[in-house]
Amino acid sequence: MMPHVLVYGTLRRGGRNDIARYRPAPVFIGEAFIAGTLYDLGAYPGVVLGGAGRVKGEVYRIAPEVERELDRLEEVADDDSGEYIRRSVRVLVGAQSIDCLVYEIHPTRIAGCRVIGSGDWIAHAAEIAGGARSFSQPKE
Repeated sequence: MMPHVLVYGTLRRGGRNDIARYRPAPVFIGEAFIAGTLYDLGAYPGVVLGGAGRVKGEVYRIAPEVERELDRLEEVADDDSGEYIRRSVRVLVGAQSIDCLVYEIHPTRIAGCRVIGSGDWIAHAAEIAGGARSFSQPKE
């Protein structure tokens, strides 16, 4: 079975790393929220899972090769020392409960970073930069 991923930042539709650029094309399942705190790391966000906050995301079904590409983009390390840590979270999309991969920022990377109270990276980026931020060049 193909995995699912919840994206909450630049990989969302309209973000500078829009997941639609990957092949084979990810299949959009729906929007969802996860429990967590969203941080502004400058050019992109990071989420710390858990707590009372809500973070807006999009759920996609992805092929294993896309999962490997996302791991590379998010700098996931086998020993969890990378920039992001791949987690599995149960997400409610409409009435459907789906196990999703979520890339959680490594806790050492958020020191001094501002919390995004809305939990919505795309809205936050548009507000900060008048929309220009979401159309910057993709992260390589």
